[in-house]
Amino acid sequence: MDKKVSELLNDQINKELYSAYLYLDMANFYTGKGLDGFANWYEIQAKEEQDHALLIYQYMHNNGEKVTLEAVAKPDKEFNALMDPLTAGLEHEKYVTSLINNIYAAAQEAKDFRTTQFLDWFIKEQGEEEKNSQDLITKMELFGNDPKSLYMLNSELSSRVYSAPSLVL
Repeated sequence: MDKKVSELLNDQINKELYSAYLYLDMANFYTGKGLDGFANWYEIQAKEEQDHALLIYQYMHNNGEKVTLEAVAKPDKEFNALMDPLTAGLEHEKYVTSLINNIYAAAQEAKDFRTTQFLDWFIKEQGEEEKNSQDLITKMELFGNDPKSLYMLNSELSSRVYSAPSLVL
């Protein structure tokens, strides 16, 4: 594997773990506000990000690459309004998309077709993540100011269940 691609993938493991930590912090915010459905939604997001890190970790090992685990940074966002985690989540997903795109570009440049194929799943996943984040913002803008509607949205989000990704390495 190309050295630059390997370094970017290794760094992405850390970025995915940071994402999990950030989403757990968002869940923590909503738990403190009594919105267990919103908390559930972000707890599941955190689990998905952990799985993304593990998928990259396993891919690196399957390809004989050394994985170096670095410290995971503390989430640096402060949330005050109910909308704050939602907008921060969308902003973060766009950032992660840019990171995946950078790795993909480096793999293409190195003619590392195995890695580009591996990253195809992540590119599709990021499209879904951005759409889900935007949809949640739209729903909050429509219903968040009405207590009954907020209750219903919270109930909808509490029904989300976790399902592990099915990516063959």
